[in-house]
Amino acid sequence: MKNIVKKITVLAIPFCITMLMVSGCKEYLDVQPKSQISISDAFANVASATNAIIGVYDELMGDNGYGIRINMYYPYDSDEMIVSGNIDNGRRGIGRYQLLLTNTEIRNPFLQLYRGIEKANLCIEQIPLMAIYTSGTDAEKKELRRLYGEVLTLRAQFLFELLRNWGDVPAPLTPAYKQTDLFIPQSDRDQTYTKLIEDLKTATDLVPWRTEAGVRNERITKGAVKALRAKLAMFRGGYSLRSSGKMERNADYQTYIKIARDECADLMAKRGEHTLNPSFEDIWRKLTSFTYDPAGEIIFEVGAGGSNSNSDSRMGNYNGPSVNASSRYGTGGGGLLVLPNYFYAFDSTDTRRDVTTTLYAVAATNVKSPRRLGEITDGKFRKDWRNPLLPGTALNPGYNWPMIRFADVLLMFAEAENELNGAPTAAAITAFEEVRKRAYKGNESKIGKTPTDKAGFFDAIVNERYLEFGSEGIRKFDLIRWNLLAEKIAETRQKIQDMRDAKGAYATIPQYIFWKNNGEEIQWQNSFYKPNTVTTAPTGWTRLDWRQHLTTNLIDGVQLHAGIARFFVTGKSELFPYDQATVDAYQGKLKQNPGY
Repeated sequence: MKNIVKKITVLAIPFCITMLMVSGCKEYLDVQPKSQISISDAFANVASATNAIIGVYDELMGDNGYGIRINMYYPYDSDEMIVSGNIDNGRRGIGRYQLLLTNTEIRNPFLQLYRGIEKANLCIEQIPLMAIYTSGTDAEKKELRRLYGEVLTLRAQFLFELLRNWGDVPAPLTPAYKQTDLFIPQSDRDQTYTKLIEDLKTATDLVPWRTEAGVRNERITKGAVKALRAKLAMFRGGYSLRSSGKMERNADYQTYIKIARDECADLMAKRGEHTLNPSFEDIWRKLTSFTYDPAGEIIFEVGAGGSNSNSDSRMGNYNGPSVNASSRYGTGGGGLLVLPNYFYAFDSTDTRRDVTTTLYAVAATNVKSPRRLGEITDGKFRKDWRNPLLPGTALNPGYNWPMIRFADVLLMFAEAENELNGAPTAAAITAFEEVRKRAYKGNESKIGKTPTDKAGFFDAIVNERYLEFGSEGIRKFDLIRWNLLAEKIAETRQKIQDMRDAKGAYATIPQYIFWKNNGEEIQWQNSFYKPNTVTTAPTGWTRLDWRQHLTTNLIDGVQLHAGIARFFVTGKSELFPYDQATVDAYQGKLKQNPGY
């Protein structure tokens, strides 16, 4: 999505953290910045301070941010989707959990996150020191306080990403020029989470609600702060891999679950600010057509723009259905594969299935051709939905990355209520069913009976989040905070093997599907959910290997069912390693994560 906030990088801000990670040489501290803009100039007035904050926002996006690597490499493999292709020392190494210390796809985003923290720290220090912060006009003071709340939130987001991927990380909270030793020790993640949760409480009172913010843009508003605070609290109250090599949860976890519940309840009471879009598909149609959503379901989104690797995104180019560059839609897709068990996790009447997954590729002639069961791709950010079209080989469709949606708020609330009360309350059930009813719009009677016991309701939440947030970079991290990642990976492998063998719940999956083109679109002749003993295509139809595809092509150990998260090891793979260059720079003062 075209970023409405103009992206300006503040060159006066030092990048000491990034530079020290590149080399252990402290002589970098003596290097003069290329820009002649001084810190006092960068924070001279509201306009210059705004430009400085936009420079912080800038570190969210791009190839090493939420443009492709953090949001589309780091969350896979899981039990929903996997990275396509054979293993390498890049994105596929991440997906298969063969995380080598020389993998630049781990190193480069790590550096960008710290660059964002360094920029944020300087703004957090300097904005309250501005004379007009306390003695300016009411309008100036209000705007500077908003900027201060935004940058506290941005720092929390950068650190949150580091915490959930690396665990106990160095957590600098002051600018590099104030630090006597840039090689600061790792901080206990619980203390870091607690500090960020406190910061976000402060930020909540400083930023406006969406409807008070004026011109719409991607700047953080109160709903984003509260939703992010709830998410951090859920992670602080969840499981994580400790230095012992064990998945552990702190005894005080309910304190943080309550914070999450209360923040979600506050948001749910402000439906004029954020609520569900009545149509699940419309969320993604609007995102891919750069259209404002009056419901404000996407509460916090990372702005993309500029058609370059530093400030734009590659959703739709990297992932989504495979689209031929010669088509009217331009090149795109194929980087992520939907697992067969995930496709079949959806009921046939669940409207999310055909949005979250795509059963087609687009040829140069614009005609769609079907994908076999092991070749399905994700669909929320598909290139052929872009409006206006972007033909040719451009890498950057410009889609914003949705960080938090209101559906997440509803399901976090339901989960927290269940945990705190020992069973789902009426309010928890209502929130849970609101998400399901939207999914089954037109068939609401098929949402099923909601469990009323704690364990049953928790399982329902685990499944609903699975269905709701496919390809949004959420599932793997949910499974980690629930200590379910290893279990779900093993379960997924077994499900696909059962599917291949037509056993149990998958006995009715047809061996073949018959199809034909109706214009450019695909028409299906038989059901995906009912057995079909016919092996010869009827006149005018073409046969497609469906379950048969698993039997013939995907039983090899390096292929789909055994290849999922192939090198995953419990007690290791829940965290990334520190890359070798970073370890070397710390000269023995950085403790590597377990198992690496």
